[in-house]
Amino acid sequence: MATSVALVATIAVVPASATAQPGPSTGPAAGGLDRAELRAALTAVPEAGVPGVLVAVRDGRHDWRDAAGQAFLTRPRPMQPQLRHRIGSVTKTFVATTVLQLVDEGRLGLDDPIGQWLPDTVPGERGAQVTVRMLLNHTSGIGNYTNALIDSYAAINQMQVTTYAPADLVAVGLAMPPTNAPGAVFSYSNTNYLLAGLIIEAVTGNDAANEVQRRILRPLKLTGTSFPGTDPKIRGPHSGAYFAPFGVRDLSEFNMSWAWTAGEMIATAADLNTFFRALLGGDLLSPATLDEMLTRVPILPEQPEAGGYGLGIYSLPTPCGEFWGHDGATIGHLTFSLHSRDGSRQVSTGVNISHYQVGLPDPHPIDIAWNTLLRAAMCPASEVTSRSTETVPQLPGVARMPGNDAAVATP
Repeated sequence: MATSVALVATIAVVPASATAQPGPSTGPAAGGLDRAELRAALTAVPEAGVPGVLVAVRDGRHDWRDAAGQAFLTRPRPMQPQLRHRIGSVTKTFVATTVLQLVDEGRLGLDDPIGQWLPDTVPGERGAQVTVRMLLNHTSGIGNYTNALIDSYAAINQMQVTTYAPADLVAVGLAMPPTNAPGAVFSYSNTNYLLAGLIIEAVTGNDAANEVQRRILRPLKLTGTSFPGTDPKIRGPHSGAYFAPFGVRDLSEFNMSWAWTAGEMIATAADLNTFFRALLGGDLLSPATLDEMLTRVPILPEQPEAGGYGLGIYSLPTPCGEFWGHDGATIGHLTFSLHSRDGSRQVSTGVNISHYQVGLPDPHPIDIAWNTLLRAAMCPASEVTSRSTETVPQLPGVARMPGNDAAVATP
């Protein structure tokens, strides 16, 4: 992943008063859910430095939803598991699913050149060589516009109150040097998913967000999930959003047009589990098209065993098998949503702080604690022989701010 201008950041220290006991749990203790272990792992995340964390875990028919810490740094209000959360690049899985439904309907081909659908936006040789598939699996070689857009703290202040046109953001990405030849290797780029959104609109004649809502959100009754558009507010119950270098300043009000179909969406953790269960269970795509979605390219070509990226979804190894999903990063909110292939074991979780890793060469205690929570949620104790952190892959973070050594953000 390309890096933007590195920033020298002061990491915000979350005061001890920001932590709290987890909220009430729901669902019986059954299946592989070890509620005591989950609760202990959850409580450790605020102790490591986040204001608050929420989580929804599912094992078969049994759910465990909980939260710990504080929703806001400047007023006492406990984090709650049902709060709405900016999910950043988890948006990409919804958008890819919408594109693939158009493939199922015979209205679009995965190997269509994107210039066929967007001749004015991507003309010439690039439009002829880059395909829809290459957008969805990040092998297009098109530059990541957020690396250019977010190059300073001042840029974040500007983004918060600015409405961006997708075509203008795409133009930024297309003007950047290609990262690779079309189709050659994985290189994460948010520009790919803005182009996917424009293709949805070109094929359907409708707004891309409305297509996602009509095809996915309404049928699945995902009432806590939405595209906010240019509305900066998170409508409904939510937490604050804290960009660590800005300290206690709440950035939950933010015009997310800068992310659009690459990372604009808001959701609850429970809604994410419902969506991925339906997707992996074959309720949204035909078997053949779902197989295409789950066909991966290595995220790290030199380490193919470390995980692969499909079409808007990735897989990674865990001590209890392969999990599928996506992560998301915005200014102040981080999200992970990971699921077993059969959808029987699921975890979606978010924290209300971002960019605490800026300038740090080693894993932050927050990452270690959050990773432990994910492991406890994904892997029943009976399925692993060791609970040591050495058995756990680090959070993959393909959507993280762009690369560990960079400092600002991508969805």
